[in-house]
Amino acid sequence: MGRCPNCDSQMEVRELWCASCDITVRGRFPRCEFCALSDEHLQFLRLFVSRRGNLREVERELGVSYPTARARLDDLLKALGYAVSTQSAAERQARRRQILDDLKAGRISPEEAARALRE
Repeated sequence: MGRCPNCDSQMEVRELWCASCDITVRGRFPRCEFCALSDEHLQFLRLFVSRRGNLREVERELGVSYPTARARLDDLLKALGYAVSTQSAAERQARRRQILDDLKAGRISPEEAARALRE
């Protein structure tokens, strides 16, 4: 469920159909908050939930640093419309050091490091 191909307005669900008994229900149905997420966000969400919200496990599964996993979670939260807490200067500096250490150790690619540093 996305945008109208004609005017680019948000589409809404007005009809549901049961393939089993062939019944159709018409009305205005609430939009699923996850339906507008990108495939990348959905994939991360599934992994995050399957790991019971443990970012360390997500980090290991994706083969990325903790700051990168945290940044991806923050991206997902922003896409869902939730406010993301701001980091202190000390936290940003520690994150930057971790990203550069991960790059030096080969745990992340230069592209991942550049993306993480921009975030």
